[in-house]
Amino acid sequence: MFCPFCSAQETKVIDSRLVSDGAQVRRRRQCVECSERFTSFEAAELVMPRVVKRDNTREPFNEEKLMSGLQRALEKRPVSIEAIEQCVFQIKASLRATGEREVKSEFVGELIMDALKKLDKVAYVRFASVYRSFEDVKEFGEEIARLSSESQ
Repeated sequence: MFCPFCSAQETKVIDSRLVSDGAQVRRRRQCVECSERFTSFEAAELVMPRVVKRDNTREPFNEEKLMSGLQRALEKRPVSIEAIEQCVFQIKASLRATGEREVKSEFVGELIMDALKKLDKVAYVRFASVYRSFEDVKEFGEEIARLSSESQ
């Protein structure tokens, strides 16, 4: 790694520690040339599959879009931010586990609905109503009945 002070190529690692629950490594470094110290962070770069939308357009997976959709569904519900972040982590892990370079948006939607079903039933119905484009109260009732029969 180049020294940010003198641009020398050689630096040595003085100390390494895990941070962000083990998702990153924090390294204290010292330049061999000018002896200045600095900190660097290292994290694994995991490639997410592209999402193929219903109209066959392709776009990169967007974690912020996933998080905002979950937060919208869980608005005013008794679910912690940590639980939402864990949900996002699990959905991303499921997507990476497919090993595919592209996944259909319907697959992502189903993963989200499965996660919401376990997290909060009201949020699940909210999300399902938008995702499946419910058009009347009858469809809400049918989904709630299906949900009730599954949990018995």
